[in-house]
Parts: sequence; C-alpha cells; structure tokens
Amino acid sequence: MAYKTTIRIAISALVLGAALISSTAPGRADIATAEQRAACTPDAFRLCASEMPSIPAITACMRKNFQNLSPACKAVFPK
Repeated sequence: MAYKTTIRIAISALVLGAALISSTAPGRADIATAEQRAACTPDAFRLCASEMPSIPAITACMRKNFQNLSPACKAVFPK
C-alpha cells in the first residue's frame, strides 16, 4: 500500500515538473529546477490533485488558483 502511494507521489511530482516546464516563459522551458518543483508540489496536491496526471489541467488549475499558491510557488509559477 505504501509503495503505491510513493509511486503516485513520484509520478505526480514528475507531472507537476512537466507542467511547470511547459508553462514557463518562452525560452525558459528547460529550466524548471528541483527547487521550483519542490516549491509547487504541495500546492499542486492541495489545490489540483483532482487534475492529476493531466499536465494541461494541472497548469490551468494552478493558474486559476494563483492567488491561493504559497509564496514560494508564486515566485516560480507564471501568472
């Protein structure tokens, strides 16, 4: 049971990383760092877990909930 949870968290973190990469400013799509993913992963689970694993849906959800993101995630997630 714990193994499935760990796998789900790992996959979700990868999906979130991909969402961040795909939504960064043009020319910066390759620089979503581990720090950026770490800053936004808790917010993604808190606000957008129902959208996982769809990258476009997570991205839209994070943008829709921008005001509810943590300060750390707001700093790295584009409006």
